[in-house]
This record gives sequence, C-alpha cells and structure tokens, in this order.
Amino acid sequence: MAAGPQVQIEKPELSLIMDELEAGEAAVELDDKEPQEVLAWAIDRFGKELAICCSFQAEGCVLIDMAHKIDPNIRVFTIDTGRTPQETYDLIDKYRQRYGIKVEIFMPDTAVVEQMVTRHGNNLFYNDVNLRLLCCQVRKVLPLRRALMNYGAWVTGLRRDQWATRSNIRKVEIDHDHGGIVKLAPLADWTEDEVWDYIRANDVPYNALYAKGYKSIGCAPCTRAVGEGQDARAGRWWWETGAPKECGMHCAIETGGFEHELAALLGQNDGGHTKS
Repeated sequence: MAAGPQVQIEKPELSLIMDELEAGEAAVELDDKEPQEVLAWAIDRFGKELAICCSFQAEGCVLIDMAHKIDPNIRVFTIDTGRTPQETYDLIDKYRQRYGIKVEIFMPDTAVVEQMVTRHGNNLFYNDVNLRLLCCQVRKVLPLRRALMNYGAWVTGLRRDQWATRSNIRKVEIDHDHGGIVKLAPLADWTEDEVWDYIRANDVPYNALYAKGYKSIGCAPCTRAVGEGQDARAGRWWWETGAPKECGMHCAIETGGFEHELAALLGQNDGGHTKS
C-alpha cells in the first residue's frame, strides 16, 4: 500500500502460502484457462483459506455463482463502508437466501470514522482528492487489510479492460500489499459482455442499480449512472479531474497528501494501533 501508517495486526498462522516462483508458474499455466478452471484450482489448492472478495458488482456475482457450483461452502466476504447503497444490501440478502452462504462482513473502525467526519464532515470526499482518498482508506482499505488477515488467498473480480491500472493483472499473483497472501483474478481476460452473457445464461442475481444506468457500483455518494457509450468507471468520483479512478484496495496510491492525515486519525484513536 501507499507509504504511511501501517496497521499492526497479528495474523493467524496460514499453512498454504505460495512463493513467487510457484505463483509465477501458476499464472502462466492458468492464463488461458476459463474462470471456472482457475477457481477449481484455487479451491483445491487453498481450501478453507480461500475467500471471494465481493462488492456485489456483476463480476463478483459471477464468481460466487461459479465457485458455489464447485464448492457450496466457498467463503465470501464484503466490505461494508457505511455508505453502501440499499440496492447492494438487498442483493446480499438475495445471495444468502439463494446460495445458502454466509457473507462475512467487515466494517470500518467506528472511532476513526467519527474522528474523520467530525474534522472534515460527512461528505469530505467532494472537497478535495486527498480527502476522498482519506475516506477510501478509512472506509475501504483498512477494513480490507483486517479482513485479509483471515485468509491465505483471495479472489477478486478484476478485469484487465476495466481501467489502465488493471491492464497487466495476472490471474495468480502474490499480494505484497497484504502480507504476501495469494491474489486471484479468474476473470482477468474476460470482457464486460462475457460477464453479462454468463449472468443471463445462468440467471445470476445482480444489482438493481445496473437497470438504472450504473456500470460500476461503489459507495452511494461516489457512484452514479453513466451515459450511453461512456466508460464504466466514468461514474466513479466524477467530480474529480486527473485523479486516479481507484480507491486503493487493489493498487497502491501515493499522493503525499492523505497519508499524514490518516496517521493523525489512527494516532488519535489509540496511539497508532487499530483493529481496522
């Protein structure tokens, strides 16, 4: 992650971590494989140390459906930022009912959120890029770090054609931002059309916001519908100019601006040691 405060959490002992060589070999072997094959390999390799990280966008929904057909006990987790759209909560309930899965929920540290909004207001993200990145760190990145302490490998819905920062992702890689666990992207070489073809062919439940013109769904205040022909991520942080269309969950962001503020918030919380 970006330089700045490091969250100190004691990580459980995990037995199935891969090294760079093995991950590189697996990435080459699986690069032309279908997502189901990648998931089957990962489920066999990591067992209960594997989990799908799902924000309940289309890609994550596809991955849950695919993985559930391989292993009905697949673990699924999500980050509830506290600004999640109601449509996303409704969809999570549908998945619990249809697939019989327990969605593991991770939330931001209440004390840190309180300090942030007391200092900068509830809608701080509209005022400055660094304040938006600060909000993303507090509500998304820090809870993700805590969540990943529970797993040896995590599955994401990243695709190479989503954004420039994602164009070189591998289907298997070591995630050095999160303690060297394994990060998988089974849909890396899929297009948006392929995702939706799978959803329609398999009657996969999806977020109601897509029917309202949304193509990328995050926090309610920071996401909106896009026009015909617009890039999918044009609806993310649309008020910003020249800023990264990322929150920091999947790539390191360094600006020199929000890191100091984050360190101050964490330090005020409990001397720099936080569970979030």
